[in-house]
Amino acid sequence: MDTASLGGLTTSVQGLGCMGMSEAYGTPDWDTSITTIRRAMDLGITMIDTADIYGAGHNEVLVGRAVAGRRDEVQLATKTGIDRSHGDDAWVLRGEPAYIRRSCDTSLLRLGVDHIDLYYLHRPPETVEIEEAVGAMAELVKEGKVRHLGLSAVDGDLLRRAHAVHPITAVQNEYSLWARDLETTVAGAMRELGVGLVAYSPLGQGFLTGSVDMGALEANDARNRLPRFAETANDAIARVVREVAENKGVTAAQVALAWVHSRSERLGVSVVPIPGTKRVKWLEQNIAALEVTLTADDLKTLEPLGDQVVGARF
Repeated sequence: MDTASLGGLTTSVQGLGCMGMSEAYGTPDWDTSITTIRRAMDLGITMIDTADIYGAGHNEVLVGRAVAGRRDEVQLATKTGIDRSHGDDAWVLRGEPAYIRRSCDTSLLRLGVDHIDLYYLHRPPETVEIEEAVGAMAELVKEGKVRHLGLSAVDGDLLRRAHAVHPITAVQNEYSLWARDLETTVAGAMRELGVGLVAYSPLGQGFLTGSVDMGALEANDARNRLPRFAETANDAIARVVREVAENKGVTAAQVALAWVHSRSERLGVSVVPIPGTKRVKWLEQNIAALEVTLTADDLKTLEPLGDQVVGARF
């Protein structure tokens, strides 16, 4: 698999998002998920993405188990900053140095490793200024517990402020054919500073694949509560993606992923999408998207879709 450089961190050009293996998308399946992570490694994926809140730590333990004995083959990315200890409806976005240090040590323990390759601040903190939070993360770099720092869901001003404290390697943000906010909020600062993009939910949480049956989702699937999924007007977006895919003899998921891969030149930054899945079948389909080339006509058809979305993401 080809590689990408994210602000000095070399990783596979496509990664694997692991959140859905532990929460949000139905009942977790430990064995199936570990098999999928290990198959991803076999196929050349090196960027494995998790966070301390996914499944209340379950996901970091799962990822650690999956990469055991193969640590040198991967770049492990995890996150700190969202405190759900008072319940899922009472999040606190934290960044105090003591909290970050404790979170990092706990993540290292769960993952079973001695360092984290890419450590993100999961959201801009409410409890301190971003400079203080990033300063604490920089101390972890000095100590060798962390190799590179990232931010998630920030705008250009916050990125510049953080980068002035310590170089930021990557910004992780939702980015897909139907979620393009970052193009106007942070992409300019990323180009200016040489920061890469790690794109989560590049398949629109499955919507762009055209395979999500809302009536068949498990009761605990978070998509049941997302306004954008409830808007039937958005079905036209999935239909266009499917039509482009049918004309090319590929799947809608592969077209949606190929579009994200194509954005690196347009944005002027390295782009590494991290589609998530629990199953080898979908993993292999996603990796095959790297062989899909979108023509100028394909891109012309897909480009307007972002302006046609109805409903909020959350």
